[in-house]
Amino acid sequence: MDRRAFVNLLGGSVVVAPLAAIAQQQRTMPHVGVLVAESAPHPFTDAFRSGMQELGYVEGLTVLIEWRYADALFSRAVELATELVRLKVNVIAAHHTPAVKASMSVTSTIPIVMSPAGAPLQAGLVKSLAHPGGNVTGLSSMEAELGGKRLELLASIIPGLRSVAVLGAKTDPFTQPYVADFQNAAARVGLQLKPVLVDGPREFDGAFAEMSNTGAQAVVIQPLFQPHTGKILELAARHHLAVMSSYRDTTQAGGLISYSADHAAYFKRAAIFVDKILKGAKPADLPVEQPTNFELVINMKTAKALGLTIPETLLLQADKVIE
Repeated sequence: MDRRAFVNLLGGSVVVAPLAAIAQQQRTMPHVGVLVAESAPHPFTDAFRSGMQELGYVEGLTVLIEWRYADALFSRAVELATELVRLKVNVIAAHHTPAVKASMSVTSTIPIVMSPAGAPLQAGLVKSLAHPGGNVTGLSSMEAELGGKRLELLASIIPGLRSVAVLGAKTDPFTQPYVADFQNAAARVGLQLKPVLVDGPREFDGAFAEMSNTGAQAVVIQPLFQPHTGKILELAARHHLAVMSSYRDTTQAGGLISYSADHAAYFKRAAIFVDKILKGAKPADLPVEQPTNFELVINMKTAKALGLTIPETLLLQADKVIE
């Protein structure tokens, strides 16, 4: 072998060896699938990534994470869940009920972490909160248990409140228990509740016109629609509707009020479940976790635009007041 050939061979080995080592490392490191029911960008992404980093994971070096977003389409969620199964991920972090349902429809063996999901018992995601059974565990958002509190807050702000609309998704398995909670709460206090269910953002214009025509004074937004906040707030302002949401970001962007678990902190906790499963824990043995801290955010600028005066007692309760 002449000197030039030897040098070329040696140079090739210098390049190939690290690539082979990297490939071997990727084959042995944990492989996590993330399926978000909504569109990107989504606040879950940064929160979950931060949670994994705090637990010592470095994306691309000590863990591979496959990010997938279903754009609020259940059929798309099923396709993406199937793709994650084909990639043989070790665990799926499924954000919101449609993503959990989609994942459950294609695997009964790969662990699924609700990150979170609403109404996990009513939606048939787990057998019980204490003993989930099967391959699903994680976080309950308690979104289907807050209807009474949210209507109470709206009534304390809007004088003579009579009618509230709920903007929901036709294909989300969480919609039925979510709307039912509001209906039960409205019946208890004598409010008219108007559920308006849509297939997606293309139906928002007609939905808000319907709310206005039926006399709604406020609208509660199902969490699935958070990525479409801009369009929702534009239509709400046009029809003079107060917006109650589940996200601080929506209120900061111009919604009137939000009341929910502290999402940023709660989304990060999904990483704890993923970490436990990667270390050998079985989903069936991990109790479902419910939030204990809730935050109230009020936008004073929006209240003024709607001609509303926020009671001082409510302002004192708020975790954040946007001036």
